Amino acid sequence: MKLYDGGRAPNPRRVRVFLAEKGVDMTLVPVDLGALEHKSESFTELNPYQQLPVMELDDGTRISESVAICRYIEETHPEPPLFGVNAVDRALVEMWQRRVEIGLFLRVAAVFRHQHPAMKDMEVPQVPDWGEANRPKVQEQFRFLNDELATRPFIAGERFTIADITCMIALDFCKPAKIDIPEELTHLHRWYDEVRARPSAGA
Repeated sequence: MKLYDGGRAPNPRRVRVFLAEKGVDMTLVPVDLGALEHKSESFTELNPYQQLPVMELDDGTRISESVAICRYIEETHPEPPLFGVNAVDRALVEMWQRRVEIGLFLRVAAVFRHQHPAMKDMEVPQVPDWGEANRPKVQEQFRFLNDELATRPFIAGERFTIADITCMIALDFCKPAKIDIPEELTHLHRWYDEVRARPSAGA
């Protein structure tokens, strides 16, 4: 197996953190997003959506979309479980994974993609007002998550899951997006410090 990887980009990193939590080694094939290699003809043959990451199995099967890749890894390497341990738990993990992906991850991405000068060749057209419109929505999600994390150690409950990975990557992405996490959100900061201290966070 090999993983076509985009370096510091959030979605490729989300998969690398997941692999690290699972203890799974995979050959990484770097794709230079800054040079727009993902728009090349050869890469488009791998993924017509021209997005990273892409996992290629030994039989030639190609799987893109970061959560789909993580689900494959979960099925083939079930320990430790990162998508839940039973029907109820899996449903709750899915619920929180979707909440942080749609409510936070994608909104932080909108701020970055539509306001950062480095994205002008990737996000065409850039709509700075759309980026600005998402800033208060990100802050709303911060406050929401802070209240939730007052009652439990991790995003979806008592165990670290893919929901925590997605949320951590979103908060890491706030720095280049120039979004500050208010200091008074102590529960969110406690959670963030703890998950960033995990060895997998450096993947």
